Amino acid sequence: MTADNVQTQVIRWALVFGACAGLLAVMAGAFGAHGLRNVINERGLEVFQTAVSYQMYHALALIAVSLMPAMGLSRRLLGIACGFWIVGTVLFSGSLYLLVLSGNHWLGPVTPVGGVCFMVGWALLAATALKK
Repeated sequence: MTADNVQTQVIRWALVFGACAGLLAVMAGAFGAHGLRNVINERGLEVFQTAVSYQMYHALALIAVSLMPAMGLSRRLLGIACGFWIVGTVLFSGSLYLLVLSGNHWLGPVTPVGGVCFMVGWALLAATALKK
């Protein structure tokens, strides 16, 4: 498999992950609004909503970036940015979901690592645009 084929597959999987993450964000949002309303406190609902919001933002970013190779932007850099967003979504939103649903506060330190992954992904997107 050539490097171009690998990069194309990475971008394709970014689209798949973005679509699935968007679907799950809608489902999690509905669950939070309806299923958790009387189960967890107001602060827990806020944290859960933050996880949903960041998951949706990055789902949409992944979908948008999957279209950017058509603009001639570097598939390699876009793929790396997508990788950081995927890891960021799992670590940031995933840790917040688990924190709220399980009450395990040891997950708290994982959340900022996900946030850093988000930031690296955005910085790589900017670098990709400047590289053109």
